[in-house]
Amino acid sequence: MATSVKMDEETKEQLERLQAEIKLQTGKRVTQQELLTRLVEDAIESKEQLIDSFRDERVPVSKAEREAFHEGMISAGVETREEDIDDILYG
Repeated sequence: MATSVKMDEETKEQLERLQAEIKLQTGKRVTQQELLTRLVEDAIESKEQLIDSFRDERVPVSKAEREAFHEGMISAGVETREEDIDDILYG
């Protein structure tokens, strides 16, 4: 079942340019539906990156930098309770 998707003129033109570039480089003609399907599939594969692109504030830290930061975390062997934090902060 096909359904229509509304988009502005600029987006439509970009989609058409992508179609033309695919045809030029691969010799294969793809429909806009095929192209949109592939774009959605690719977005699903990199879902975290897509979701991050919609955040208001972006922290320019790569995934490798985040992993390195978390690798440096160690456990002090003491479990801190919420009450302990309240006592330290508020007395």
